[in-house]
Amino acid sequence: MASVSSALPEGNKPALRRTQTEATFDSYPGTADASPFDSPLERSASNTSLSSLASDNVKTDKAEFGKLLDTYGNEFEVPDFTIKDIRDAIPAHCFERSALHSLAHVARDIVYLTVTFYVWNKYVTPEYIPMKAARVVLWGLYTFMQGLFGTGLWVLAHECGHQAFSPSRLINDTVGWVLHSALLVPYFSWKFSHSKHHKATGNIARDMVFVPRTREQFASRIGRFVHEISELTEETPIYTLIHLIGQQLIGWPNYLMTNVTGHNFHERQREGRGKGKKNGWFTGVNHFNPSSPLYEEREAPWIIVSDIGIAIAATALIYLGNTFGWSNMFVWYFLPYLWVNHWLVAITYLQHTDPSLPHYTPDQWNFVRGAAATIDREFGFIGRHLLHSIIETHVLHHYVSTIPFYHASEASEAIKKVMGRHYRADVQEGPIGFIKAMWKAARWCQWVEPTEGAEGKGKGVLFYRNQNGLGVKPAKLPKAN
Repeated sequence: MASVSSALPEGNKPALRRTQTEATFDSYPGTADASPFDSPLERSASNTSLSSLASDNVKTDKAEFGKLLDTYGNEFEVPDFTIKDIRDAIPAHCFERSALHSLAHVARDIVYLTVTFYVWNKYVTPEYIPMKAARVVLWGLYTFMQGLFGTGLWVLAHECGHQAFSPSRLINDTVGWVLHSALLVPYFSWKFSHSKHHKATGNIARDMVFVPRTREQFASRIGRFVHEISELTEETPIYTLIHLIGQQLIGWPNYLMTNVTGHNFHERQREGRGKGKKNGWFTGVNHFNPSSPLYEEREAPWIIVSDIGIAIAATALIYLGNTFGWSNMFVWYFLPYLWVNHWLVAITYLQHTDPSLPHYTPDQWNFVRGAAATIDREFGFIGRHLLHSIIETHVLHHYVSTIPFYHASEASEAIKKVMGRHYRADVQEGPIGFIKAMWKAARWCQWVEPTEGAEGKGKGVLFYRNQNGLGVKPAKLPKAN
């Protein structure tokens, strides 16, 4: 999902000095696209045998990394626990899934949507509320509420995609396909790319969601040399605001159609489907093309099933628009749909973007480190009730994605004891705290780079830096020869 800004044309980019990070990317072979969690079509990372995670079970020697500083200036230590430590800490009953329990929440959210629609169409009318301004305000409230209820259903479909909804794959995929299609989301397409995100979270070369720009990419985008970044003047707050508005308004459809903010290393796709392909419009790198390099050949038929779901939903919306009027449909469905998009982008952005979070080059990444490069936030009643705790328990979700949301809070408390200082949370409660966090992330988190003076393995641990004079300053680099 998605920044609306794009890179400059190749001809306008300055010649940039190659870095250790770039060299690492170039040496990353296509076959390395596999992770310990790559598995058959429907297999979840959390179902992988623990014996396959040997590379994640090695304790970290702090001396190998040197002194690392996050954006706040706090000293950072690479996680030193194992995935087995995490799983062993979680009570056994937290892994249990109930189709009836999950379906009851689907029914509840549909009731919320239906009752709200009925009440507003029955009573928020000139007959009951003569003042037009009051009706406008109330219908605005309607779109906000329906957006939250729709996001709740989106989260339950997300549970289906992770097989956390029930023990039955058929129930999971049927419910997920119906719910996501109704929200114009290509269920299987998103499910597969999202699975790859979970397998590579925090990996600067392979992650699929909100992959931050490197220092080189940021310099290229604004037409500057890499060594000049530490000398840039502050970005204006109005520019930050415009960027955020664009991200929240069109970020989700832009991500689906162009893979913006996903990785752009498609040449390394194992089956060769990414040869010559880059993110962008009309390049074939999207969530609707069965030949997209985001997917394997065996997944292509399911991309078509996703497209069929979208086509059915679009046909139904066209029928309803022609029958009841497009102005009504705009208020009834499309404005709430924009609210859903906003929440999806905001939630995902804030789960993976924070001044305290690291990212890793492929040679220093492993699953345990990547999953810890996420953060929980607190959204009060809205987050825990309407959005099914997706905001408050995301760190756990990256370690064991098949735990259902109604056990996630208990399981989160259990893994905090294992993660210790590596667990991150922002507990500013409610919408105001959430908005503040979005603003801080936009101002503080512009690109990633190693800590200045990093040596050895520390060069592969990247932290956010910015041109706004906030937190640790960007490294000063010599001018390229």
